[in-house]
Amino acid sequence: MTDTSRHTHWEQVYTTKGEREVSWFQESAEPSMELLRAAGASAETRIIDIGGGASRLVDTLVHDGFQHVTVLDLSEAALSTARARLGAHAETVQWITADVTRWEPAQTFDVWHDRAAFHFLTEDTDRAAYVDRLRRAVKPGGHVILGTFALDGPERCSGLAVVRYSGETLADTLGADFQLLGTISHLHTTPWGSQQSFQFSTFRAV
Repeated sequence: MTDTSRHTHWEQVYTTKGEREVSWFQESAEPSMELLRAAGASAETRIIDIGGGASRLVDTLVHDGFQHVTVLDLSEAALSTARARLGAHAETVQWITADVTRWEPAQTFDVWHDRAAFHFLTEDTDRAAYVDRLRRAVKPGGHVILGTFALDGPERCSGLAVVRYSGETLADTLGADFQLLGTISHLHTTPWGSQQSFQFSTFRAV
């Protein structure tokens, strides 16, 4: 998928569907918050949520007093939804409209979080570009939390092919600069009651 077609696809999704009309909607940002706490995240931790879009993780982080939160998504419509929902609190968040595979990080972060964005990168070149940004954006000793469809998860989502992972295959993809600390399974229930098998893996930048 080209940069232009990827942008067009996700803009169309977020301009034609409400929050609860997409399969990945979560009312509660778990297990992401559990894994952030396990990684030692606190109010001063610099966190970036990749592909955060209209996700409610940012709401929970702001409510819990996290002071350095960045949300990156290639859909301006998705980010606008989140900003509108947060109201005045949106001013405490840094919002970046960009394709992560083309983004140039201007700062480093303590935690990189990605729930259900990475698995849409089906081309080797896009995955390599993502890992390059990951390597440059996460501080040594920082944490990476990646949630993707598990090996028994869906093969497609939002009309697009995905790549399914285990913790081990994800570690192979990220390479030696990231140490796998652990993997948990998560069964996500969509707004219409179907279930999707995810895996969430936590890494340390070395």
